[in-house]
Amino acid sequence: GGFQDPSSTLFVKVQANQSGLTRSQGQGGGHSGRGGDRSAHEKAVVIPIVLGMGVLIGLLSFLLYYNVRRKRSLTRAMESSLIFSGAPINFSYRELQHCTSNFSQLLGSGGFGTVYKGSLGDGTLIAVKKLQRVLSQGEKEFITEVNTIGSMHHMNLVRLCGYCSEGTHRLLVYEFMQNGSLDKWIFAPNHCRDKVLDWPTRYNIALGTAQGIAYFHEQCRNRVIHCDIKPENILLDDNFCPKVSDFGLAKLMGREHSHVVTMVRGTRGYLAPEWISSRPITVKADVYSYGMLLLEIIGGRRNLDMSYDSEGFFYPGWAFKEMMNEKPMVVVDKRLEGGVDEEELKRALKLAFWCIQDEVAMRPSMGEVVKMLEGTMGINMPPIPQTVHELVEEGLDHVYKAMRREADHASSFTINTNPSSRATCSYSSISPR
Repeated sequence: GGFQDPSSTLFVKVQANQSGLTRSQGQGGGHSGRGGDRSAHEKAVVIPIVLGMGVLIGLLSFLLYYNVRRKRSLTRAMESSLIFSGAPINFSYRELQHCTSNFSQLLGSGGFGTVYKGSLGDGTLIAVKKLQRVLSQGEKEFITEVNTIGSMHHMNLVRLCGYCSEGTHRLLVYEFMQNGSLDKWIFAPNHCRDKVLDWPTRYNIALGTAQGIAYFHEQCRNRVIHCDIKPENILLDDNFCPKVSDFGLAKLMGREHSHVVTMVRGTRGYLAPEWISSRPITVKADVYSYGMLLLEIIGGRRNLDMSYDSEGFFYPGWAFKEMMNEKPMVVVDKRLEGGVDEEELKRALKLAFWCIQDEVAMRPSMGEVVKMLEGTMGINMPPIPQTVHELVEEGLDHVYKAMRREADHASSFTINTNPSSRATCSYSSISPR
């Protein structure tokens, strides 16, 4: 009962401690809610950042990998195109170490350096020559000479693919020749029947070699003297096409080094007499060396071989005598078993003896050598070379016995034909290197 006013306001008085408890509980619940919200917010921010960073790192890694692969592909393509176009590539020493498996596969060594087999990234096989005793010229001069060599292109010259000039390292990169050097074929043991070159192949090798030498003697802007023509420096490709190697290196080494280099490693038998005397060295010194090489191609043996008797140990003397007796077939490589074109044989023998004349003026040029081998230029009967004549006059039997004693005493020997003569014939060890 009683009076009720619907518009009146009712005030309720609450105790302080109860109110504080209620407020405290409300505030605690508020802190808990806000903490959960912050944690959830942090997760919502961090997770996308981490994922984004991961995606970014992955993308950057992919781009880096792609660029590296693309650069390598371009490098391989550039190497291949430059090799085929003939422009020498500038390799780093580390790159050549990698290409040759740290220079582990030795192909051979010569007066100018040591050669190793290698492979480029695209599988192209190369031969890397580490030069020894290079002139103390600057890098710019070395590269200039290398580019000069690299600009010489002929089917009978080994192509220079690249080089390295880094610190004290001087290396040359050549195309790889599958059949190796000529000496492995013409001086192969008798039991290696699969390594006997037939007569047409030999004649083509002699002709191709002459064409290569004639090119850098007569057709290049800067005339080049090889200074070390010998079977070891004639390389053969898959089709036995001959390619002259090491051309131009004499200039890199300097004449004093070329002189020393040519005197060692079993190559004395190819030296022109002017190397021994004080006469100037010209392209005709290469002609002399070519003549000695041609005789070895015909005979399939070293020009000086102590395994033969006193009559046949000095091949030029024996071959000249039989040629004059009109019995040239006697001196040809016995492994050919008579399968020889006799007219070509006579032509080659006469030409070889013109090439090894002591008088420089009597030797033909390499251009004339090519014409004579091709049969487009006649060849007269040559006189006996002075050095050969002096050895024959001294008595080959006497010389043979003296050399046999010397050979038993040491691995190298020197024949002085006549103390008063300028023509001194020097030979080194007769065994292939």
